[in-house]
Amino acid sequence: MQDFSSYLPGIFLAYSAFLLAIASPGPNILAVIGTSMGIGRHSGISLALGVASGSFTWALLTVFGLSAILAAYASALWVIKILGGAYLLWLAFKALKSAASRHDIEARELAGGRRTPSGYFRRGYVIQMTNPKAALAWIAIISLGLQKGAPLWVGAAIVLGTFLLSIAIHVLYAVAFSTPVMVRLYGKSRRVIQGVLGTFFAVAGVRLLTGRS
Repeated sequence: MQDFSSYLPGIFLAYSAFLLAIASPGPNILAVIGTSMGIGRHSGISLALGVASGSFTWALLTVFGLSAILAAYASALWVIKILGGAYLLWLAFKALKSAASRHDIEARELAGGRRTPSGYFRRGYVIQMTNPKAALAWIAIISLGLQKGAPLWVGAAIVLGTFLLSIAIHVLYAVAFSTPVMVRLYGKSRRVIQGVLGTFFAVAGVRLLTGRS
């Protein structure tokens, strides 16, 4: 039981980092919002499920990749932590810069015409899997929860937990932003949200860089 509880803070920290990362709209979230507003809630949900499936794939690839690297090269943990911590600090900079900006979010309908629900699902998956920042983001998230010598269930808990959170949050975006009212409400609170995100990413980045291996 003691071993179980010792890994929980890292797992919950990884969950928190994931939740806050998707609270700040990027290309995938803006695509979901734009699709829900421009076409309809059901199309937005299909796109959201595709994005969530892409997140699940990235999480699996990252967990197995990092586990394999750490099994072969135990000293590689500090390199992974440096990469993850540096990326979190970059996210902090971007979030704080966005908080200081007056520029609001721009949610637009996807180019290429209307699609079937399966077409939007595939498009969402492709959007997430071709995001060049996704690999670094998942290295940072997994690094927060995957300690040296952690058992397999820790990685599984992070992957499954973030997958369920991804489905819930992306679908929530699709449903909530199916009307322009929510976009306006978000715009009014955007600076505060981005400021909180920037602070969290900065603290998490410093923690990851200065924490013990």
